[in-house]
Amino acid sequence: MTDRDNDSWVNDLRKPGLQREEALRDMRSQLERVLPRGISRWLSPNNAEFDDLVEDVTQETLLRVLSQLDSFEGKGKFANWVYKIAVRLALNELRRRKWRNVSLDFLQQEADDGGVPFQFPSADPSPESMAERREIMHLVQHAINEELTAKQRAVMQAVVIYGVPMEEVARRIGRDRNAVYKLLHDARKRLKSHLKKSGFPPEELLAVFDK
Repeated sequence: MTDRDNDSWVNDLRKPGLQREEALRDMRSQLERVLPRGISRWLSPNNAEFDDLVEDVTQETLLRVLSQLDSFEGKGKFANWVYKIAVRLALNELRRRKWRNVSLDFLQQEADDGGVPFQFPSADPSPESMAERREIMHLVQHAINEELTAKQRAVMQAVVIYGVPMEEVARRIGRDRNAVYKLLHDARKRLKSHLKKSGFPPEELLAVFDK
């Protein structure tokens, strides 16, 4: 990103006024040049949303760099640090858009009266493993339905089983990411405790929930 060294980037961005504006323009120019190549690994440039995504990520990166400037430790090139932020934002946005039009109605049901059953997605295991799989799924599902609140069940199903990003779940239920993380953390603790008391090894049964 131009010929600035690390100190010049940091110093210019910390100073309000013309120096910061010029540094931001340079950063934007370079991101608009290199970011499309990075994003094209996950989204085709022919996609109707490609240009908008580049613009959105570029703008968000500028804001994020300013807000996280003190976290730059100077161990590598400033330009690489900025690019990593941009790529991370792009991936998060692509994951969010993947679920944008997907119904997650079960997240809106909060009654703790069994109205939000936990369901594993359908699968087609081999015949020899079907009996064992059914037994394990029944055991875990029973524990989930007995021990977790409706909200914990819904959030675990969304994040762990269907792979919905926590940011998207948080947006759908009107909470922040930390609240979703706590719901999952508490749910895991309750499940492990229940399975342990029932005489089953929770480490194996719940390995999937510790990713």
